[in-house]
Amino acid sequence: MGYRVAVVGATGAVGREIIKTLAERNFPIDEIAILASHRSVGHEISFGEKRVLKVQNLETFDFTGWDLALFSPGAAISAVHAPRAAAAGCIVIDNTSQFRMDHDVPLVVPEVNADALKRFTKRRIIANPNCSTIQMVVALKPLHDEFTAKRVVVSTYQAVSGAGKEGMDELFVQSKGSFVGDPPTSEQFTKQIAFNVIPHIDRFMDDGATKEEWKMAVETRKILDPDIAVIATCVRVPVFIGHSESIVVEFEEPVDLERARQLLRDAPGVVLHDHREDGGYVTPIDCAGEDAVYVSRLRIDPTVPNGLAFWCVSDNLRKGAALNAVQIAEALIALDLLAEKVA
Repeated sequence: MGYRVAVVGATGAVGREIIKTLAERNFPIDEIAILASHRSVGHEISFGEKRVLKVQNLETFDFTGWDLALFSPGAAISAVHAPRAAAAGCIVIDNTSQFRMDHDVPLVVPEVNADALKRFTKRRIIANPNCSTIQMVVALKPLHDEFTAKRVVVSTYQAVSGAGKEGMDELFVQSKGSFVGDPPTSEQFTKQIAFNVIPHIDRFMDDGATKEEWKMAVETRKILDPDIAVIATCVRVPVFIGHSESIVVEFEEPVDLERARQLLRDAPGVVLHDHREDGGYVTPIDCAGEDAVYVSRLRIDPTVPNGLAFWCVSDNLRKGAALNAVQIAEALIALDLLAEKVA
């Protein structure tokens, strides 16, 4: 059995990655529509090796009769059109931040909390978490189940693709310009990103944290455990694809390092690549185009009781966005939920 699937925001970096991922994973599709703003109508995007799809206008598209819509158009657009799609009977998987903290919308990473999908029927909307949150909770899940995490300190090193194609273009232009003496122009980021790091992602909040840092804390609690304390410092770095995180966790129970290694080796979606030698760790350039969450530099933190530190890397466009959304759709099928219609 195949499904009628719409991809919203199809011309953006994540939208294109969703289309690519659906084809690569042979998602059961009878019909696919790719949607964007009126400015992109008629543009062509490849689907698999043999099909070329034309972009349709999101604003006039009728979602009636469509089974599934994967959204990544920006929060303001999702706020308008995701409920419209859901009201037409289509199940929405939304990649934006618009619905993540809505009590009636499950926030899902399939390797971590697939059972939460059973609560989607009230709104017919499922939220995809923030990219930096996704990779962290995938790595934390097996450790939390065994040792019970109580406090997480995380510093992120986030690729410019997290800011979309425009962010990638700005890094490219600034990098190229630095070799020919062109003065840098910063439009997507608050400071020059080429050959620099910027400790500022999203807007500042009253307590001095940025919205990105707040997202990591509240989303981790919603997905994994409401009792986990999280403090994040989120930094944009001059890398095109691949988010990196330095994570320190304090657990309730004593941590056995070899047991932690085994748990991570066996965890779905995780690859442990941890060799205490030159190059024995994963970097962003190694993970680009890959599906896994990679864990390296695993070691005991002696500065706190029951502490563990590790390095975590993942492709933010794939597991951090497109792949996780497609995996949610696959989980809906596995749980026999995708065909469910709520009157």
